[in-house]
Amino acid sequence: MQESAAIPSQFQASSAVAAEQLGHAMARPIDIATDTDVSYSARPVTQRERIFTVDVVRGFALMGILVMNIAAFSGPLEMYINPLMVGNHRTFNLIAWSIRWILFEGKMRAAFSMLFGAGVVLLTERAELRGSRNVADVFLRRNMWLMLFGIIHFYFVWIGDILFFYGLTALLFLYPCRKVRSRNLLIAGVLVLAIGMGSDAFQSVNSIRERNRGLEAQALSNAGKKLTQSQQDDLKKWNETLEKRKKEHDSDLKAMRGSYLDALKYHGEWGPRIQATSYYMFGFADLLGMMLIGMGLYRAGFLTGALSYRAYGWTIAIGYLLSLPINGIQTWGLIRDNFQPESAWWVLYQMGRLTGAVANIAVVVLVVKAGLAPWLTKRVAAVGQTAISNYLFTSISCTLLFNGFGFGLYGKLEYYQLYAVVACVWALNLIISPLWLRRFRFGPMEWVWRSLTYWKPQPMRRCVDEEQVLAA
Repeated sequence: MQESAAIPSQFQASSAVAAEQLGHAMARPIDIATDTDVSYSARPVTQRERIFTVDVVRGFALMGILVMNIAAFSGPLEMYINPLMVGNHRTFNLIAWSIRWILFEGKMRAAFSMLFGAGVVLLTERAELRGSRNVADVFLRRNMWLMLFGIIHFYFVWIGDILFFYGLTALLFLYPCRKVRSRNLLIAGVLVLAIGMGSDAFQSVNSIRERNRGLEAQALSNAGKKLTQSQQDDLKKWNETLEKRKKEHDSDLKAMRGSYLDALKYHGEWGPRIQATSYYMFGFADLLGMMLIGMGLYRAGFLTGALSYRAYGWTIAIGYLLSLPINGIQTWGLIRDNFQPESAWWVLYQMGRLTGAVANIAVVVLVVKAGLAPWLTKRVAAVGQTAISNYLFTSISCTLLFNGFGFGLYGKLEYYQLYAVVACVWALNLIISPLWLRRFRFGPMEWVWRSLTYWKPQPMRRCVDEEQVLAA
């Protein structure tokens, strides 16, 4: 992505204002008397130390990701891009897809990646504030376990896993960046995104050139013209591409509509290509760039509500003024090109994504900062606090709903109908998460993750004081 969000000068908030807004932890000195047992070892964050605004943004991003992922859960690979693959309600399907593409596509995943980057700073800062001597060990174990969770999730549940890539990116790049200044983090993040965007553009241009040469050779052949050796090669290569797509489409349908064993075999076939090859062919640039930007936005006070209303207002205005037209033009172009994978409009994908993601985050932070809809923000914060549990719950629920070993709805619902499923999953997220956290400190998977990270079982039940903090 070459265009970054406009960062107002107010991002350089004073430390006093930032401390005031952080509230739970960073504004209050560590109580040495109560933390004596852990002054030299890291431990999980307590309820009093949580930053409410960060939890809300994380919950918002996690729930928003399902707006995109539902197409990948519910139908063939092409359905993620083409909303007209299933059903006859062209208008309804196009409207649903266009809203998703303009407002949310890529932006929610970007926001979630930013929050992951911010979490790196939160984890290491708090541990170092307590005087912990094993911060690097905790960071290493935390992300190695996350990678393992991602591998299990990918092979045994759903191939759209993101946890493996998050853990790997953190291990490879993020720890040395934890103390870098916010301005430098933002610049580095934008540069990394630009590298990834250049790689995407290069691949897009190559695919368009391959398609055009193949179609030209096909047209000459249909007209009875004799093809040169080069043209024969172009036609052969294009036909091989089409045959490969058809084979992958048929394989996808067979596996997802088949037994659980069929799904496992399919996951095993795709695992090395997705979790290895694609990542190192500049696939890491997207995640790393957004994570660095998230670290920078956290350090600047943006993610915690430490900036002025004016700063967030300008960010929203500028962000949407850049992203909406760009993604709107791309949406129009993809519809006009009948959702062809080889399209010049794909170059615009990343251009409006960063600014749109930052604008979306700014809206959420502004809502929290203004104290609007507390009945909703508290529930969304609970979803954000149990993000991994909700993420895995969503994957398991949707695979059981759509795959052949469950209710078998794979490829049977029209695109616009999928959002009824999204609403149901959201309702479960918003109802179950706060109920769970009334009695327990962590979500079930968060408890497993923390217990493995700190290499000892963590207390699960809440004490009375924590319940009072949560209720407040």
